[in-house]
Amino acid sequence: MARTSAPDPILLTLFANRFMTVAEAMGRSLQQTSISTNIKERLDFSCALFAPDGDLVANAPFIPIHLGSMSFAVKYQMRLHEKDLKEGDVLMTNSPHAGGSHLPDITLITPVFDTETREIIFFTASRGHHADIGGILPGSMPPTSVNIFEEGAEIVSFKIVNAGVFDREGLHEYMVERPARYPGSSGCRNIKEVESDLKAQIAANHKGVQLLQAMVKEYGLQTVQDYMYHIRMNAESSVRNLLREVAKRAGSNVLSAVDYLDDGTPIQLKVQIDEKEGAAVLDFEGTGYEVRGNLNSPISVVHSAVIYCMRAMLDVDIPLNAGCLVPLTVRIPERSLLSPSQTAAVCGGNVLTSQRIVDVVLKAFHACAASQGCTNNLTFGTGGKDKDGVAVAGWGYYETIAGGSGAGPGWHGTSGVHTHITNTRIGDVEILERRYPVLLHQFGLRPDSGGKGKWHGGDGVIREFEFTHGLQVSILSERRTRAPYGMEGGEPAMMGRNTWIKGRRREDGDLIDDCAESNEQRFINIGGKATVFMGKGDRLLIETPGGGGWGLRTDATMREAQPHMPTWEARGSIAERAAAQASF
Repeated sequence: MARTSAPDPILLTLFANRFMTVAEAMGRSLQQTSISTNIKERLDFSCALFAPDGDLVANAPFIPIHLGSMSFAVKYQMRLHEKDLKEGDVLMTNSPHAGGSHLPDITLITPVFDTETREIIFFTASRGHHADIGGILPGSMPPTSVNIFEEGAEIVSFKIVNAGVFDREGLHEYMVERPARYPGSSGCRNIKEVESDLKAQIAANHKGVQLLQAMVKEYGLQTVQDYMYHIRMNAESSVRNLLREVAKRAGSNVLSAVDYLDDGTPIQLKVQIDEKEGAAVLDFEGTGYEVRGNLNSPISVVHSAVIYCMRAMLDVDIPLNAGCLVPLTVRIPERSLLSPSQTAAVCGGNVLTSQRIVDVVLKAFHACAASQGCTNNLTFGTGGKDKDGVAVAGWGYYETIAGGSGAGPGWHGTSGVHTHITNTRIGDVEILERRYPVLLHQFGLRPDSGGKGKWHGGDGVIREFEFTHGLQVSILSERRTRAPYGMEGGEPAMMGRNTWIKGRRREDGDLIDDCAESNEQRFINIGGKATVFMGKGDRLLIETPGGGGWGLRTDATMREAQPHMPTWEARGSIAERAAAQASF
């Protein structure tokens, strides 16, 4: 087909969907061939296609925070290897300073070569969250980390497959040996599971390579690449129109917003829109310094949050791609929370600070009230170095927990949903209880936790675990001291809360023999970021934040009946155990 200056609208839609279909097929392959709960069941992974210059072309609706930042990883590897790539190579990276998000998110990148010219015509890439990659605590999301060495294995660049040969020894060195060299840290606690999931990522990338080469064979390389660029230009044009509309609606070309993390660190944004060009400068000047904890956010994550917001505010159906960022200039102050030093801890920046960045951008654009602003990261497990420094085999479990989304002009927020930058599932109860020593006592909506208003914010959830063996349990969360705000007179939502329901034990020093209340459980608020060794029978009650309301409540909205909620009979393992006990 001859190259044309203007795209055919039918072919534009066709190729947009063909590219997305390739990414979807990669995702299905990864889910089917992986074995971990986190990737196979929770779907904490993303697959995408990239142009020869490393720009994002298309993706399926996976994890937004992955997709916007993966382009940084692809471009970094391109600069590092230049002409060193050949067919059969697969690159592995997770370093936040090489385009990564946080260390558990491991990215595998595969070049796609033209079958005739042997030149690189695309890249396929997959990013998966691996539940344990070493570090000071099981689950590799330590709430107490103060530097990146405590968070596990960091890999700038590693050819996990070199000319078709899988490098198992190199993988073991990067994942097990190197992290264990840091005092107090362990190597990967379950390397067999991680290795298996990485092979699933390699297979998913290869699936994408095959489908792209088949597409080129069907339409010709020139046509495929022409429409690849047309799709990006379509996204660019859509964002330019959005910026013009926002400036017109706001009556100003200058927008601003600020919000604060629980520790008081500000995230400040000023947006200056050029209506004529349909362009904007997003300046985060005024954002706080790098923090000692792990809420520092890599630059790639900031851009990922911004590109997500632009795509979310568009009222057109286009793939999320690099074109969304072309009209935007993002300025990030050096030495800030959003541009941390190379040794700064970052595991919470990807999952918590990114949520607050999204809230700030949407607040500046006056799009909606605050979401829960958190992902409520729970990890637990065993293994690592014992008190004598001896490595003990173990495992780690990780999940993120839903909350409420913010209301907007014309809609109520959604209850019990993973908001904005995350798009994962919650762990299935049956899988959770079968594979791990836990029982789930309750999981449901947290009534009236969403902010009230003309349009109500969504409710958070309640999730309560009982541990049937002693385990190290960690929670990394936000919105525990600052409530998700409402807008236009809407009320704020309830803050989250994490409660340790502890049994009294003599070895802990809280069991008093002559005290009548010695058998009563203790209810301990452990705060937003904590790690605790929980004994057998201890429970963790997590109450997540809701979303903010929008608009002033009127007499009509105050009289508005609450939606009917069906009454559910108790079921599951807890109910079955109670019924069995009652039968005796």
